[in-house]
Amino acid sequence: MTNIHPSSVIEKGAKIAKSAKIGPFCTVSKNAIIGENVELVSNVAIMGNTTIGDGTRVFPFATLGAGAQHLSHMDNKDAKLIIGKNNVIREHVTMHLGTPLTEECITIVGDNGLFMVNSHVAHDCVVGNNVIMTNNAVIAGHVTLEDGCILGGNSAVHQFCRIGTKAMVGGMTGVERDVIPYGMAIGDRAKLAGLNVVGLKRSGVDKSGLSSIRTVYNLLFKSELTMHEALEKVEKEYNNNEYIKNIIEFIKKDTHRKFCSAR
Repeated sequence: MTNIHPSSVIEKGAKIAKSAKIGPFCTVSKNAIIGENVELVSNVAIMGNTTIGDGTRVFPFATLGAGAQHLSHMDNKDAKLIIGKNNVIREHVTMHLGTPLTEECITIVGDNGLFMVNSHVAHDCVVGNNVIMTNNAVIAGHVTLEDGCILGGNSAVHQFCRIGTKAMVGGMTGVERDVIPYGMAIGDRAKLAGLNVVGLKRSGVDKSGLSSIRTVYNLLFKSELTMHEALEKVEKEYNNNEYIKNIIEFIKKDTHRKFCSAR
């Protein structure tokens, strides 16, 4: 039988796995789906059409599935928030529903993420797997965080920006442009300050891989070649390198934002 504290309020219609644990003073909406071994520690609000994947742990005063902070789309019956498996969602984290501004009307959070105190995921965002958002890191609507990226404390990402796979944004950094995969972005307004070498090493990238990524970074952002010329050169010389393919595909994809330039 599901372990639900008697002080919690579960609306009729909510789907809660038998192994889930719901602590004191939580509220769960009628459209919520709570997976196996999910734990709502206490004082958690699950609102709207929100799905929480297996093994996710949610700490006190987190609010998941509130309507978007958007004057025209605060309330929408079709809006969804889907959170993946094995996430850790710490105190006062907020994640909002999607809006009709996107076809899917959905906000997506992947698996194995760590969302520290006061971090915020806005409407229509797509957050990948193994993402870390440090204390007070916030992302505006329609932001994409690719797998394995890290946002430092008190950082903020402008709407429609993309943060590439295994990139890192430094603490107290404002991001107004896309950050390429494996990049390190720092400053009052984000500039590339090289590569996230520590993160790459920790994820198992060997010396050869690091060397090729560094060479391509220098070609794209440090050479006298135009971006078009540099991309042509990179595609010819590194067409079989998976790390470089990630960078090329990221840059060539249509985007609302330009790229962070190097310092």
